[in-house]
Amino acid sequence: MAISAVFSSCGTAPVTPAEELLASLGSAVESGKIMYGHQDDLMYGHSWRLGSDASSYVRSDVKDVCGMYPAVYGLDLGGIELGDERNLDHNLFEQMRASAIAHYERGGVVTFSWHPRNPLTGGDSWDVSSKEVVASVLEGGSVHELFMEWLSRAADYLESFRTSDGQAVPIIFRPWHEHTGSWFWWGRDLCTVEQYVALWKMTYDYMAVERGLDNIVWSYSPGAGGVTEEIYMERWPGDRMVDMIGVDCYQYGSSQQYADELRNALDIMVKVGRKRKKLLALTETGYEGIPDASWWTGVLYPAIKDYPLAYVLTWRNACDMEGHFYAPWPGQVSAEDFRAFADMEKIVMIR
Repeated sequence: MAISAVFSSCGTAPVTPAEELLASLGSAVESGKIMYGHQDDLMYGHSWRLGSDASSYVRSDVKDVCGMYPAVYGLDLGGIELGDERNLDHNLFEQMRASAIAHYERGGVVTFSWHPRNPLTGGDSWDVSSKEVVASVLEGGSVHELFMEWLSRAADYLESFRTSDGQAVPIIFRPWHEHTGSWFWWGRDLCTVEQYVALWKMTYDYMAVERGLDNIVWSYSPGAGGVTEEIYMERWPGDRMVDMIGVDCYQYGSSQQYADELRNALDIMVKVGRKRKKLLALTETGYEGIPDASWWTGVLYPAIKDYPLAYVLTWRNACDMEGHFYAPWPGQVSAEDFRAFADMEKIVMIR
């Protein structure tokens, strides 16, 4: 059954960079288009990494396969909280900013996730050894002041994305994602509903209200596994603090299992999006190693084509982890099928 809906973020003419982006995405959805995105696309690929001379930011596994760039460029803030030179995937923050601006000037969309370190234990985002981490960063918590410094560094960085003429680059920001699972320190079994909502509100109030960042589109992005509408909405921070809704869904088993899980999540999102007037996206997806030669047109496209999605983003092509890739490169078994996917009228790429 085809599903058609237009989700408008606001009833007035856009006045901020974030509102302009939302209006543009809404227009694309209304016309039945879905943008394709790829994580870290311009920073590295299956067998290469960006060098020091990268002013034009033209290398891309996706472009090498189909002659076009992804419309959406995903990056991650992990490491910015520590003041590091590189993020958790070894990308230079300066190059990430420059490549994101270049992508925006080509007509693309930029989105950031954030995998911050564990501020209580010193571990990484996946350190779930303590259930007190979220409580510790909230007001009155033992590392609240430290965490506010982390938020300040993240805000400084997102605020710095400007074109040569000073125009702010709009960014889709996905903090505290996949919280319906329990593999991050902010996950479902690691904090209460009230604590998670307080964490989101503290993040939003600092960046959007206190700092006044008007280039951020706020994206709420649970995981797809076992999700129901109740679970999806259990930790909803409030309509005021969410602009888009998404879901992260990967194929681990059969194609049918993946399609069923994804469609279940998308059906939920359509109901939520219609009720709360929010845009929809498949914020992370993919099949690691893409062993299925027809996965793009035979599995992914049939699963998403009838849904009003602003974009679908596949995860990164690691250059330092054998088999950890989610987009093809020339010669990869699904490359020909990806070219057919990218050429579909409904799919938006950048030439």
